[in-house]
Amino acid sequence: MSYRFDTLAIHAGQPDDDGTGAVSFPIYQTSTFRQIEPGLNKGYCYSRTDHPTRHALEENLAALEGARYGVAFASGMAAIHGVLSILSAGDHIVSTRDLYGGAWRIFTKFFSKFGIDFTFVDTTDHANVIQAIRPTTKLLWLETPSNPLLKITDVAACCAIARRAGVRTVVDNTFATPLLQHPLALGADIVLHSTTKYINGHSDVLGGVVITNDEALYNDLKFFQNAIGAVPGPQDCFLILRGTKTLGLRVQRHCDNAETLAAWLREQQGIARVIFPGFADHEGHAIARRQMERFGAVISFELAANLDETKNFTRHLKLWTLAESLGSVKSLFCHPATMTHASVEPDVRRSVGIGDSLIRLSVGLEDVRDLIDDLKQALDATVVAQRVFA
Repeated sequence: MSYRFDTLAIHAGQPDDDGTGAVSFPIYQTSTFRQIEPGLNKGYCYSRTDHPTRHALEENLAALEGARYGVAFASGMAAIHGVLSILSAGDHIVSTRDLYGGAWRIFTKFFSKFGIDFTFVDTTDHANVIQAIRPTTKLLWLETPSNPLLKITDVAACCAIARRAGVRTVVDNTFATPLLQHPLALGADIVLHSTTKYINGHSDVLGGVVITNDEALYNDLKFFQNAIGAVPGPQDCFLILRGTKTLGLRVQRHCDNAETLAAWLREQQGIARVIFPGFADHEGHAIARRQMERFGAVISFELAANLDETKNFTRHLKLWTLAESLGSVKSLFCHPATMTHASVEPDVRRSVGIGDSLIRLSVGLEDVRDLIDDLKQALDATVVAQRVFA
């Protein structure tokens, strides 16, 4: 029998415990397991290699993406490292240009040292993708919606281009979540999540996962997961599994709040631009409507302000928390130029469109009226200050 998303979130990979009847999947807090005899072991042996709580998490997350295999890592960055480990010196990646700063850093500052070459393009224009692919290209790396400018890439179209060239496609689905977007169904070979974000949803654990239907690729990823050892512990896996159970409910409320808030922001004095794929005039709106269930809960906006005035605005916020990360029940905001994308060279940031007045909101589950009131008082204070000191 096939089950729908919310049912899978609660049941997939998590049977009731036969030994005790516990309805919450156990935390197996052990580093090693008893073996039958030397050379004869059909179960678990060592927790870096495999672990029952991690195995439950991997099955659960794979099910939510409609996939056969999931490979869990200790963080989203560890998951990215795991995918890049399938490459060899001389291989080439075509990547979206507007992407998470940590991905940019590991691409350009780490793997490039080992002979992996990267080309960054605007993947919203298919011609750029076609032109960037070389005979040595092994991966097309997509992030949609992108971080922090919320650009929308047509996953199906880009996957078709990559497939014709014999290139695998990776989609970072962190912003969209498995509820809102289904990259494997659109033709992707690999889906990646920072499970730290919406999947966990409570800002109390780090994690990442790589998901695929390709058995050979899965075996490679499992080898690197074990060999490199950047694996989540049983407590981490338990907390992420706890998060998946309410993922469907949470994401719907996140989206409700974000849509209300984005519309309000657009009408406010002191804001130069609001970026949200749910707006009909967003350049990727039509694609987002086609490939996403809803438009997500991240909003970016630019203040009509310089860096000092932008910092002044952030100091006036009381309910919103200035912090890295996103996808929490608690509303967070960040300043990408000095936080998530600080490792990106200033000229590269500016060329992409990440300016000093850009703010990224991760809209939480509070009453949206309170979130609006807090933004309003901070905006009013900042606009008044600009008038006084102009």
